Amino acid sequence: MIDMTAAEGASGDARARANVARLAAAQALTGANAAVIFATGAIVGASLAPDVSLATVPISMYVLGLAGGTLPNGAISRAYGRRVAFIIGTGCGVLTGLLGAFAILHGSFALFCCATFLGGLYGAVSQSYRFAAADGASAEFRPKAVSWVMAGGVFAGVLGPQLVQWTMDVWPPYLFAFSFVMQALVALIAMATLAGVDAPRPAPSDLHLGRPLLEIARQPRFIAAALCGVIAYPTMNLVMTSAPLAMQMCGLSVSDSNFGIQWHIVAMYGPSFFTGSLIARFGAPAVVAAGLLLEAAGAAVGLSGITAMHFWVTLIVLGIGWNFGFVGASALVLETHRSEERNKVQAFNDFLVFGMMAVGSFSSGQLLANYGWSTVNWVVFPPVLLGLVVLAAASLTRRRSALQEVPAVTPMPET
Repeated sequence: MIDMTAAEGASGDARARANVARLAAAQALTGANAAVIFATGAIVGASLAPDVSLATVPISMYVLGLAGGTLPNGAISRAYGRRVAFIIGTGCGVLTGLLGAFAILHGSFALFCCATFLGGLYGAVSQSYRFAAADGASAEFRPKAVSWVMAGGVFAGVLGPQLVQWTMDVWPPYLFAFSFVMQALVALIAMATLAGVDAPRPAPSDLHLGRPLLEIARQPRFIAAALCGVIAYPTMNLVMTSAPLAMQMCGLSVSDSNFGIQWHIVAMYGPSFFTGSLIARFGAPAVVAAGLLLEAAGAAVGLSGITAMHFWVTLIVLGIGWNFGFVGASALVLETHRSEERNKVQAFNDFLVFGMMAVGSFSSGQLLANYGWSTVNWVVFPPVLLGLVVLAAASLTRRRSALQEVPAVTPMPET
């Protein structure tokens, strides 16, 4: 029986490793979608919107799409398998590029917001790549599988901003229009890549197995994981979405903004080459705590000055913090559910994360326009402190439970 279990684990890891390569490539290609939207959304929004305070609404619509797409993605994955959800998601990515270009050419703010919303639906599906990599893998390999897929985002950090840089002036005076056409082409390539992922349709019996979602969500470990994800991603997004427009308001160039976003995305995903190993060595809670502290450090740099270097360092440190916080929180989520529960639990977790991101993203434009760049950075500190407190409490609760489960040692009788 032990040999059978070991053989099944090795087989599962072999399949997971094969999927990781495709999913990492798809992460790179899909990440270019987000990079194009984040690098251009606020600038295009400012040129098309009736008021500058609405400039970040297109990015907020992207985040709203992220939140709105998570639960349908989970439902489709449960009913038809992850691969079908992936193909639908990349189809939304193609529409994002085509509609975005059309909106810029015709000067339509509403259509541009619709395009970025579709981009958010595409992004919602891509968020499940990291969990798909862990399907069927052994407990030891899961953190590494998640981390390696996230590492594909490094190439997105290069591809997305460079795509914008090379194509933004192709159709003057329609800045960034051709960038969205190229983004549609990249989404088509991602579709072809994901078509080969080995993700079988779930067995019909799995649809009715598992604990109720509320029972799973009440676990202290899940509460800590979800809350830390809710803090790590939205706080990073709040600063990142504001940064390009803030740089423009401070007299810096679009090239400076593109450079900052490019290295921010590299910093977001670059640590993924070793984050999984750090989690295996130090544990997910320690890595999450380090990530939250780094996000606070990034905000502190943002408060210290408004030169291009200050913006760049803020974005880079923020990106590294996001990686540790979000990958670590994702690894914590994997510890809270059984195999047959994975789709609904993972989708619910992402719904919480991206739902809060949508709230933060809609407020970022108002914060920046009405209160300035400094206020955007000050907002980071309270949620980081809350996350550290809840994470410590959950870890203490687990440690006490583990001690209570250790049977008492009966002293040997004296002879």
